[in-house]
Amino acid sequence: MKEFVLPLLAGVGCGVLSAWGIGGGTLLLLVMTLAFGVDQAAAQGINLLYFLPTAAMGLIWHRQNGLLDKVVLRRTVPWALATAAAGAWAATALDVTLLRRPFGLFLMAAAVLTLRQK
Repeated sequence: MKEFVLPLLAGVGCGVLSAWGIGGGTLLLLVMTLAFGVDQAAAQGINLLYFLPTAAMGLIWHRQNGLLDKVVLRRTVPWALATAAAGAWAATALDVTLLRRPFGLFLMAAAVLTLRQK
């Protein structure tokens, strides 16, 4: 029972934080790797799957409230798709141990920037 309830509560908690704009996906990565012992590559894959419905709901909400700038979307989406594909290729081509330190630095920088904005 514990093997199911704690991850479920962590996912719900991170989902609530994501809805508030706090970066629940990043927090979910930390919870999975540090608290539940999930391998980093598996945690990142799970996080990407977790992100899809969260992002879809955010997109729907923003569209309903007229908050999407279609001109900006047309200019940025092709570049975002290309860089996402390049990043996915690089992540599979490189050794996981090479990615750990830069990813940790990214998380620390994101935390500092978030705290400075608040």
